[in-house]
Amino acid sequence: MALRHSPAVALSLLSLFATAHADEVALSTVNVTAKGYSSSDLETPVSAVTLDRAEIDRRGGQNLGDALRGEPGIAIANDSAQGQNPILRGLGKESIVLLVDGMRFNSAQPAGAIASFMSLGMAKRVEVVKGAASVLYGTGTLGGAINILLPQARFMPGIGIEAGASFDSASQGVRGTAVANASAGDHALMLGASLARIDDYRSPEGKVSRTGYDSDSIIGQYRFRIDGQQQLRISSQWHKDNDVWYPGSTKPHPTNPAARSTTLHSPEQERRLLELGYARQGAGEAPLNFDVRIYRQEMERQIFAYAHWLNRDIVTTKVTFRTDGIDAKADWLVHPQHLVSVGINAWEMTGNPDRRMAAPPAFSLFSANNPFQDGKISALGAYVQDDIRLGKLNVLAGVRHDTVKGDADSMSNGMRKTGLANEEGALSGNLGAIVEIAPLLRPYANYARAFRAPGMRERYESGLRGDGYFYAGNPKVDAEKADQLELGLKGASDKLSYQVAAYHHRIDNYITGQIITGAAAGAICGAANAAYCKQTKNLGSATIEGIEANARWQAMPGQWFTAGFSKVRGTNDDLDEPLFQMPADEISLGWLGETLPGVKGDFTLRLVDRQERVASKFTHGTENPTPGFVTADIGASWRFARNQHLRLAIKNIADKTYYEHLTEGISGQEIRAPGRSLQLSWRGTF
Repeated sequence: MALRHSPAVALSLLSLFATAHADEVALSTVNVTAKGYSSSDLETPVSAVTLDRAEIDRRGGQNLGDALRGEPGIAIANDSAQGQNPILRGLGKESIVLLVDGMRFNSAQPAGAIASFMSLGMAKRVEVVKGAASVLYGTGTLGGAINILLPQARFMPGIGIEAGASFDSASQGVRGTAVANASAGDHALMLGASLARIDDYRSPEGKVSRTGYDSDSIIGQYRFRIDGQQQLRISSQWHKDNDVWYPGSTKPHPTNPAARSTTLHSPEQERRLLELGYARQGAGEAPLNFDVRIYRQEMERQIFAYAHWLNRDIVTTKVTFRTDGIDAKADWLVHPQHLVSVGINAWEMTGNPDRRMAAPPAFSLFSANNPFQDGKISALGAYVQDDIRLGKLNVLAGVRHDTVKGDADSMSNGMRKTGLANEEGALSGNLGAIVEIAPLLRPYANYARAFRAPGMRERYESGLRGDGYFYAGNPKVDAEKADQLELGLKGASDKLSYQVAAYHHRIDNYITGQIITGAAAGAICGAANAAYCKQTKNLGSATIEGIEANARWQAMPGQWFTAGFSKVRGTNDDLDEPLFQMPADEISLGWLGETLPGVKGDFTLRLVDRQERVASKFTHGTENPTPGFVTADIGASWRFARNQHLRLAIKNIADKTYYEHLTEGISGQEIRAPGRSLQLSWRGTF
């Protein structure tokens, strides 16, 4: 049997609990990301979401944000068709960690979605942990973590192939995926490829220009089985996007805001990953499982600013963010009801942007204007986690310490070369418990302490941001520290499963922008940006509170109904106003059931409330209320052969004109969501 890509104890832990709780485990979703190894959701005192391949296909998810849209506690921020960033409990891309096969994506992301650097078409599962998760994943996990699990090489005799293809009418988009696995003796090889050719999509108001793009992905993995307990692996991933535009980034140009505007776009962007790993699965009554990996990941981007009045680029930026990392984990089943895990993570990200800007009035002469040179952020963290079952009670406790360092040779186009280094230590922890009063009544409580060290852009880059201000970087900004308390209920039977969670989240040293005026604004941001100048600083605290719920009920054999609810309230404690870009309240309703032999139908309804809670002071009046909307999707999946599925769906049945509150763009000019779209997809195995 193949070992998991991450050190899992599925055999030792789940088989143990299955002896006394077989029905519960069978009914519960298994999640790897929440505890760092395979565990039952019903025995985990945190909120988690798991989408398998079948559910991703049913939702017609074109990218990560699209697949998670409508999930309680999750909202989507977007600046393009491709740039769809998940928001976890009101916290955005800077405050969540995205992982692929447990390895974190690192990039200073000025536009688009970091998740767009991989193909969702090859994903086997998407796992989301909502809420502070620094114990396992270190800096940046105030809002949670998202782990996308790709295919792994398997020791199965012969050759197996899984393939899929899809078409949607809104964008005339075509996607295709194929993954092959071959095994012989102690050798296993997996190869996969995916492509997408997407045109500008159509909204009810007409085509939305510059929303098309092309993508290509290739993945591969080779495993060598040393013996029944040990394996070596080498993994490689490559992804490339071409001609990606970000319409939500369109902004007036400072020289003539009334008549001139610019839009960011990426002619090319590419990700390359190479991983070497070793895994050992323990045996006996107290097995010790171990996994270690070293990896290098490069995320290469071109970010250009296109001047609409000139029909050409006036800013070009080329940069590669390189991350070298090492992860080591061990799980020890000390006792049949007691599992201890430890881990060490270390990584270093470097970046050296080459930015050239054309000078007014002709915008024909380009000169270097590099935001920083040879930027570097490194992190070293170690953790220990204890997972104990005491009868009906499951306790999860962990503690972690991290040291994060930042430095650069210069910033502001070489004008500043001193005082750029910063180092900070952080202690994280969590203590949670869940108790089974009855199979359908499992209350839980969880306290977590998390932190977020400032990113490379916040430390060293000065430029326009999404709230309409020009931000001046600050290499001395401190890490955010967050405390979260979550109370909830879970339960599952053969006919009903549900979860309800309420949380209170306080963030201290909140990293944001302090408005600068007068002569200081001209000195910090430049004369052209003095009227809309902010400097990145720690400004006291922010508070986020919310409640979310979801349920799945089998009303009759083969007929399931689902419901979800999400409500988030964020407060900027220093300005005494709502936090910037808080998601709207939302209710989702759904049905999934057998309609004909081999055919399952489904229906999904989203009811999104008007969002009037806006950050007027913080954004200088640029965040405005968003109208509420209702959308409906319908589909049918036909299993026409043993391993062959065909799906037909209609998204946005009523051709509703709408946009999410977290859509980037000038108020009144936000890009509208796709209109009515026919989706046809196929997936099969051979």
